[in-house]
Amino acid sequence: MPTVWTEDILGAGFESATLEVPAAAGGSRRATLVRHLPEASGVQPGPQVVLYLHGWSDYFFNAELAAFWHRQGVSFYALDVHNHGRNLRTAGQEANDDVAPAPEDAEPGVRTIGAGDLAGYASDLADYDDEIAAAMDAVREDTASRLDLRPGEVKTILMGHSTGGLVAALWTDRNPGAVHALVLNSPWLEMHRSSLVRRAAATVIDPISRIRPEAEIRLPARGFYWRSISSEAEGEWDLDPKMRPQYAFPVRAGWLSAIWQGQAAVDKGLSISVPILVLTSARSVYGPLWHEEMKSADAVLDVETMAASAVKLGSSVTVERIDSALHDVFLSKSEVRADAYRRLERWIKGYVLGS
Repeated sequence: MPTVWTEDILGAGFESATLEVPAAAGGSRRATLVRHLPEASGVQPGPQVVLYLHGWSDYFFNAELAAFWHRQGVSFYALDVHNHGRNLRTAGQEANDDVAPAPEDAEPGVRTIGAGDLAGYASDLADYDDEIAAAMDAVREDTASRLDLRPGEVKTILMGHSTGGLVAALWTDRNPGAVHALVLNSPWLEMHRSSLVRRAAATVIDPISRIRPEAEIRLPARGFYWRSISSEAEGEWDLDPKMRPQYAFPVRAGWLSAIWQGQAAVDKGLSISVPILVLTSARSVYGPLWHEEMKSADAVLDVETMAASAVKLGSSVTVERIDSALHDVFLSKSEVRADAYRRLERWIKGYVLGS
């Protein structure tokens, strides 16, 4: 089926298209592909393209990132995966609003999957495989048609942030030859501190995930990272409150178990043969209370564990640790993300454009 592009919520220079892919239990899942087509930029794009995957409880909104890739001569696309972002019900309304109520004998606070799906939910990270593959096919065909190339001549780069980085790494490992390079922005490769934390927690959560995968896991609600990036607080980015909520979507047992299974695969070692770039903050700062240092550190993940896990991804891994960077390094203060962009450009010239 031809890809139908319409004006995107980001406005001029952006268009989006809906992708429908079959779901394992019947029916279909909806993902949204976004492309960046700036007018009269003067940059001649090459055969390279990048497909970006956002993190959990998130969506693509960083127009500056798209413009950066375009200046390198690399066409930019982003994918809002199912149960996220542009795919949530009625212009950003959380899909939870369309979920059937729990039966009378259900545990308190638990809702069952009914007419709609649960915002942010996936029971297996492989659930994203088909929509990523469909997006890759659409990206190749779209780029080839615009540049008068054959789809096989298009060189694809996969880029992922946080949970999207974990998904991107696993997808690349399962699909050898599908991409030419992998860029990971603070990927969630392991739990805080070590794999021992993940294994210990899994002994409690995994049994629940098998019986009631949609059950909510009650965790402290902290919006510290949102506070550091949102223009409504102390950041500079305009965020849709439904697509990127302050306290994130509910954490559910099945989703958390899926994350841990993906991290366990990384811990055993992946076999990615293409060049990999991992960008992280230089340090992490957490705690139960807000601290001003959270505006210049990763307040979400443990960067030490992240960096240690990165070398398990494949045979060619570059790790760049950036002073004062946030969890999404490309949402940091302007001078910090300028440093991140310089490092990314250097790597692109060496491993992507120079290959």
